[in-house]
Amino acid sequence: MNKHHESTGPSGEQQITLRGPADLADALPYLMGFHPDDSVVMVALHGGRGRFGGRLRLGIPQSPGEWGAVADQLAECLVSGSERREGKPDAIVIFLCQDPPDGSGGRSTMERLRPFAQRLRTACGALDVPVLEALCISDGRYWSYCCPDTRCCPEEGKPLALPGTTVMAAAATYAGVHVRGTLREMEGRLRPWQVPAAVAAQEQALDRAGPVLLPRLLDGQARREVGAETLRLARTLMDRIEKARPAPPALADAADDQLIGSDEAAALILGLQDRDTRDRAAAWMEGPKAQSALRLWRTLARRCVGPYGEHAAAPLTLAGWVSWSTGDEPGARVALSLALRADPGYTFAQLLHRACNEGLDPEALRRCLREAAGEEPGSGAEAVEATVDSTDDRAAAPLHVRKVRPLPGRGRRAGRPARHAAVERGKASPGPLRPRTAAPRRPGEARRYGSRTGRTRR
Repeated sequence: MNKHHESTGPSGEQQITLRGPADLADALPYLMGFHPDDSVVMVALHGGRGRFGGRLRLGIPQSPGEWGAVADQLAECLVSGSERREGKPDAIVIFLCQDPPDGSGGRSTMERLRPFAQRLRTACGALDVPVLEALCISDGRYWSYCCPDTRCCPEEGKPLALPGTTVMAAAATYAGVHVRGTLREMEGRLRPWQVPAAVAAQEQALDRAGPVLLPRLLDGQARREVGAETLRLARTLMDRIEKARPAPPALADAADDQLIGSDEAAALILGLQDRDTRDRAAAWMEGPKAQSALRLWRTLARRCVGPYGEHAAAPLTLAGWVSWSTGDEPGARVALSLALRADPGYTFAQLLHRACNEGLDPEALRRCLREAAGEEPGSGAEAVEATVDSTDDRAAAPLHVRKVRPLPGRGRRAGRPARHAAVERGKASPGPLRPRTAAPRRPGEARRYGSRTGRTRR
């Protein structure tokens, strides 16, 4: 059986020893801050005692034909990023987490994913980094792809430990580390509504607001007026949320949804597509306004329904920024990944996702936004980009702004197929994987809400 020792802090602090697959499987939610369902997670190990280093997460590709290319990219990303931050890893641990979609049992899932696990091991070996352990976690059980001893790793797998009953759980509780449920549950708080009646009402409100606001966003003076109106409305709704009676955690999102009307949400969603307005809204990142702002951005993300799904990039990025600024890194990575899924070319989300994943202190960005608040419009994003770039040892790849078609008909937009989620990683992890290349621009295509020189949707 493979053994692994994990130090939870500097040598002078208490250390926790993890012995074998069972302890590794139990430790995964505490490493990530949530249960990473339907995910491949790779963790770098450093030193003779196997200190955990950088980590990354990606949704498991549905098509086996993609597994080879994805494995090569994940291995290169983790190793090269670790080399820049902590030195080349001495080993890697791999987790494949996926429940059987058809109730066929965890064993069949483990066997189906075995070629992907082998491809990941080969990709890491090609970079001269061995895989110490590769685990499949499915249907409440775990299997080792590396241990051939059926006495400790039987073919039927072994059950996961009961939550809160292990040494790792006790140490995490003592250290104040919280597991925020599953990745699916965290994403569910930010995904668009699915109830048909609510979706139809919100979509109609967005259809009504579009023809009124979009012409004003294309005019310089009117655009500034729209920005001021948007921020005033946001402050009003934040005050409304803050004064509302607290709801139980399970009902908190539904309670927030009830506080905001469809027309109010539509006006805010469209107003935040303006870059200057979004930068000023990002200043609500700390102090008493931070939590009410976070609840507002989550609510708006849930209102980006139907063909307006790409508009969610702005509120999702703001939600990720506030989460990270207030110390919730797992929540920030989830929100920023969804923002990049909604619009892979959204520059502000790219910058924050990269900064969060590479361990930049958010105070550096908070300081930039505070200073930019009193300067010329649009200086916030440039200040953030300069701060992030200054922390990277390599020249960053140029970031692009995706071109999209103008809103057809009554302001409604054609939907786009879903894309893979961006890579999520822990604090010391390497830079994010590049999003897929955007499709070629059609003739006459223009950036949403403005010309090439406009300050929108970046």
